Amino acid sequence: MRVYFTDRFRLPLPRTHPFPMEKYTRLRARVEAERERLGATLAEPPAASDDELATAHSRAYLGRVVEGRLSKDDVRRLGFPWSGEMVERSRRSTGATIAAARDALDDRVAVSLAGGTHHAFADRPEGFCVFNDAAVAARVLRRDGAVRRVLVVDTDVHQGNGTAAIAAGDPSIFTFSIHGARNFPRVKTESDLDVPLEDGTGDEEYLAALDRGLDEALGRAAADLAIWVSGADPLAGDRFGRLALSKAGLLERDARVLERLGEAGLPVAVTMAGGYSRRVDDTVDVHLGTVRTAARFAAGIPVRGT
Repeated sequence: MRVYFTDRFRLPLPRTHPFPMEKYTRLRARVEAERERLGATLAEPPAASDDELATAHSRAYLGRVVEGRLSKDDVRRLGFPWSGEMVERSRRSTGATIAAARDALDDRVAVSLAGGTHHAFADRPEGFCVFNDAAVAARVLRRDGAVRRVLVVDTDVHQGNGTAAIAAGDPSIFTFSIHGARNFPRVKTESDLDVPLEDGTGDEEYLAALDRGLDEALGRAAADLAIWVSGADPLAGDRFGRLALSKAGLLERDARVLERLGEAGLPVAVTMAGGYSRRVDDTVDVHLGTVRTAARFAAGIPVRGT
């Protein structure tokens, strides 16, 4: 199973900034420690090119990002100060999802230890997201003739509003988002299928809603590739989460997503997305569980009981 990492490309953030950059380094270290057992081959991805990014973003927006001309409103929406390092990090994170999607077509599944930047719109950033990696990867593979239709399964606790907006009216991308109803973004963008959940939703209710959502999404999408925006932020106690899933519940989520996608014959590119637990290692535990489940899926081993 190919696993892409991007943690060498860091953002220069204030010490008190809420974004947990350290989680990427810790996650890669733990994946490397289990590399043989996981059957993982780790690699650093290429940077997404301007032409690749332009499949989902306007050229005007790309110019503002690359040349450091983001407006004050852009920077406020994004939540990061502009820097050249931010641009390179965002290119690499998107490049990792493109590469994982391509590899998944041959290897059943591939993983990015970053990605899931689902709040980025075609013409603006939002919510720590500069480029929308899932939308770019779907459009690049469609452009190259590798796929006809892509299903984006978004289980991050926040709705994938940017992905939904970019894919609106595009029959080659089906967007499914299961998320906190009252959480960020305040104003949602309609996905092809949205499953909103109330604050405090726990394992049992969440998993039942997920099953129903997967049934409908797989029935409607007619896809030949899935991009899964996994997310660690449904974990109980996450600073920005507001749901109440346990680590065991999130492992079961991972198993159900991959099991159902596998039954449908879909290769899967997995991205990590958000996670903001007060203990960074709690977020890393959830992401590592997702990687472990993906490794079982890649090996053809039943994913339950990971």
